[in-house]
Amino acid sequence: MAVSMSDVARHAGVSQRTVSNVVNNYVHVSPMTRARVQASLDALGYRPNTAARRLRTGRTGTVTLAVPSFRERYFADLAEAVVGAARDRGTTVLVETTGGHRDAELELLRGGGDILTDGVIMSAVSLGRDDQRGAHPVVLIGDREPGSTIDHVGIRNREAALAAVTHLLETGRRRILLLGANHGPKRSYQLRRQGYQAALKKHGMPLDPGLLVECDWTTTAAADAITRTFESLRPDGIFAMNDSAALGVLQALHRGGFDVPKDVSVIGFDDIVESSLSTPTLSTVAPLLGDIATGALDLLAEQLDEEHVPEHRMAGYELRIRESSTR
Repeated sequence: MAVSMSDVARHAGVSQRTVSNVVNNYVHVSPMTRARVQASLDALGYRPNTAARRLRTGRTGTVTLAVPSFRERYFADLAEAVVGAARDRGTTVLVETTGGHRDAELELLRGGGDILTDGVIMSAVSLGRDDQRGAHPVVLIGDREPGSTIDHVGIRNREAALAAVTHLLETGRRRILLLGANHGPKRSYQLRRQGYQAALKKHGMPLDPGLLVECDWTTTAAADAITRTFESLRPDGIFAMNDSAALGVLQALHRGGFDVPKDVSVIGFDDIVESSLSTPTLSTVAPLLGDIATGALDLLAEQLDEEHVPEHRMAGYELRIRESSTR
């Protein structure tokens, strides 16, 4: 026999309305009450009747996740985090790629494109500060220019880059190459470069423009750039703008007969799965994708359930030190 909300309410000693608020992940429930209700839900094996809930609320029970592409492994890892967090809420995720094209992103932002979901979570590349969403709920993830009035969950790019380069400096590295200059998402590049420069300044190191090496944030482009410049620049540390580029660095250095980390330390950004499988394993910055997914879904829920003032939330990160930067 199916367990009902009234069964859970009796078990937890709360009202059925409170159980409904917890099941639907409404924010106006105290942490203590939420924990007690969740314990009863788990103990009784309650499963929500999603079909009935959708008929009652007029919602689809789905959200759209829009990313530029899956050529970068980071977006696959991000999608997995969003799908997992949504599943815990009884929500299905539909995934769409935009190619980073402005017209595709604007269409999703303004509720076009025959959207048949309750809202959109989008990693946008081409949207600007002044672009406004339509009536459809939208949350942007990634980097945004200051002043945007759209709900947003971001990454602490500047602070994370500062931590990565500080790690290299504290292990004795002094000629640290920044790989991927002037490429990638503009705001991400700007903030990560700021962190790089801040770390140098903090340690009394001058900025050497020659160590800002341009290339796309791809494995092939990064390997080509390091093959072309390493002998002349002779860095003893490399901060790559993402892990795909950092893996290209490892490939090029291995082909050139250089030892990592004895000759040069390498650190990336994103903590994609391959970073822990490379030889040597890759040190990297790990944005907390679970925080990004949860924050974005929370903001969508708030847009759906109540009058909502747009928010900008920042997800955390961790520095994952592995073989490529230990001495």
